[in-house]
Amino acid sequence: MKKKILTGILAGVLAIGTLTGCGNSGTDAAENQAAADETAAAADETAGAESAQATEHAADAVGEGQPEAKGTITVAASATPHAEILEQAKAILAEQGWDLQVTVFDDYVQPNEVVESGEFDANYFQHIPYLEDFNETKGTHLVNAGGVHYEPFGIYPGTKKDLSELAEGDVIAVPNDTTNEARALLLLQANGVITLKEDAGLTATVNDIVENPYGVEIQELEAAQVARVVPEVAFVVLNGNYALQAGYTVANDSIAYETNDSEAAQTYVNVIAVKEGNEQNEGIQALVEVLKSDAIKQYINDTYNGAVIPFEE
Repeated sequence: MKKKILTGILAGVLAIGTLTGCGNSGTDAAENQAAADETAAAADETAGAESAQATEHAADAVGEGQPEAKGTITVAASATPHAEILEQAKAILAEQGWDLQVTVFDDYVQPNEVVESGEFDANYFQHIPYLEDFNETKGTHLVNAGGVHYEPFGIYPGTKKDLSELAEGDVIAVPNDTTNEARALLLLQANGVITLKEDAGLTATVNDIVENPYGVEIQELEAAQVARVVPEVAFVVLNGNYALQAGYTVANDSIAYETNDSEAAQTYVNVIAVKEGNEQNEGIQALVEVLKSDAIKQYINDTYNGAVIPFEE
C-alpha cells in the first residue's frame, strides 16, 4: 500500500515537472526535478520509519505471548501424588519460561541414582530420613532443596476390619526400608499392637519389638509391594503415596493414621532432592517456589482428602 502511495506521489511530481517543463526554461525543469527527488526521499524516510515501528510492535506482541525460554528441568518422581502435583506445576513454570519434564519411577532406588549420576536434575518422592539413610548406605551426595508436603502413614484393613479382631498368628505387612519400617512400627505401637524398645525411635526394626500381646507376625516387604498383599494379610501399613495408588485415602479408608502434630508427620516431609551443589540452581529454585505456592497448596488440599498435606515451615 505504501509503495502504491509513493508511486502516486512520484507520478504526480513527474507529471507536474513535465507540464511546467513544456512552458519553462531548462532551469525550471532542473528545479522541478530537484523538488521531485526531495519529495521521494521524504516519502522513503517516512515509509522506513513506519516499517521499523511496525516491526517493533510485532516483536513486542510475540514477547508478550511467549515468555523467554529459560531451559528444561528434569524430575524423577513417584506416580502418586508426586508426578500428579508436578503436572500441576508444569503449566505455571511454562508461563515463566521453564519446560518441566517429569518421568515416573515405581521404586525408591532409581530416582536417587539418576540424580546422583546427573541424568536428572532432581527427584520428588522421598522424605528426609530416607534421603539421609540412602546417602549413608549408597555413598550418594543428595541434598534437600525444599520441603513440599507430607503423607500420613495409615493402617488399612486386609482380611480383618478392626484392630480389635487381631488374633494369634495374624500377619501385618509393613515396608521393609529402614525409615519407613520404623514409621510403620511406631504407628502400630501408638495403636497398642506392639511395644518397642524405648530408644528405638525412627530407626526401629522388628528386632526392637519387646511386647507382642496379640502374637502377630510382621511381614516386611518392599514398599511398592505392601498394598498388593491386602487380600492375604490381616492389615497393611502403607506409605501415603502407595495408599493413594491403591485407591485408599487416610480420611475414608484407614483404621488409624499419624496425626498432624506427631513427630513422624513433621519428620517425614517429602522434598525436592538434588545433587549437592545444585540446590541454588535457577531452575531448581523456580521449581521449589512453584511447588510451595498457594495454587499448588490449594490443589493438594482439594485433591487428596487429607492423604497429602502441604508442608508449612
